[in-house]
Amino acid sequence: MSVLAGKVALVTGASRGIGRGIALQLGSAGAKVYITGRKPEASDAAIEAGLPSLDKTAKDIESRGGKAVIVYTDHSNSSEIKALFNQIADENDGTLDILVNNAYAGADFLMKNSDKRFFELEPEVWDVCNNVGLRNHYFCSVYATRLMVARNPPSGIIVNISSAGGLKFFLNVAYGVGKAALDRMSVDMAVELQKLGITSIALWPGAVKTELSTMRMAAGAMKQSQHDEVTPEQLKAILAGGESTEFAGKAIVALAADPKVHKLNGRIFMTGDVADRYGFVDVDGKRILSARSLKFLLQNGLVPIPGAKFFSYFVPAFVKIPGWFLSAFVSAL
Repeated sequence: MSVLAGKVALVTGASRGIGRGIALQLGSAGAKVYITGRKPEASDAAIEAGLPSLDKTAKDIESRGGKAVIVYTDHSNSSEIKALFNQIADENDGTLDILVNNAYAGADFLMKNSDKRFFELEPEVWDVCNNVGLRNHYFCSVYATRLMVARNPPSGIIVNISSAGGLKFFLNVAYGVGKAALDRMSVDMAVELQKLGITSIALWPGAVKTELSTMRMAAGAMKQSQHDEVTPEQLKAILAGGESTEFAGKAIVALAADPKVHKLNGRIFMTGDVADRYGFVDVDGKRILSARSLKFLLQNGLVPIPGAKFFSYFVPAFVKIPGWFLSAFVSAL
């Protein structure tokens, strides 16, 4: 598949997890993929734990016939962020077609402290969650847009990897505020990009079967279930039926390859909804249900009615709760 042949993409935070999966899919689709992550000496613990590295991501992209360029970047450092985009511009005649803002530095911290309330943590937790996870995304979006606007005609797509954690309390106050802000940033950027033909989208992956660090974070989410109506058993079931790390990448490939994608400018999508729109399945052939799907909600016991799982077998997957209703309902809880 080479639907993105000739395109230049940047995926931040591509060493493992969703970022790695996105980079693999973009590379497999023919794009030249710039991938960022911390230098090896900054992630020794991950290497010791046997987790994938940025180097492995690059090798796996190339083994699929793609092209990868490693740029070790500290996304908390403004100078390094700027240097990253200067390198991309210098090596590609000023071209950047796709930016995926995925880098996040707070996963391990959230996992270790998910049982603590915000006032029991030092206020610097805000920076842990939102320096790389929000501020950096803004910086990257500024530099990427400058390259996209300079083209004749302007074009490009920016995808911010966010989550439903911005919709309702999840894990940590600073985490949720950061995700809500990222969604708002995506929508507000779209307003100013509308007449330029550049597309800004926020993407919410569902429950993802990832490597060790993120699974530990999911285990931490079990602890916070005391703040929620979702039980630990329900969370385990949702994770067990989750999407692969490459599913979000398939969604981004579909969006980036759509010549009419600008009509979706300013939208916030769940990965399952993108799959329904473009008709793709996960890498193992499994259909991933959107969290808005009534079938998904019934299957996981998230609709409090007797026999919910039984009734789920008779509900079509396309029957979904409107996004505006979901947002209003969750906010009212």
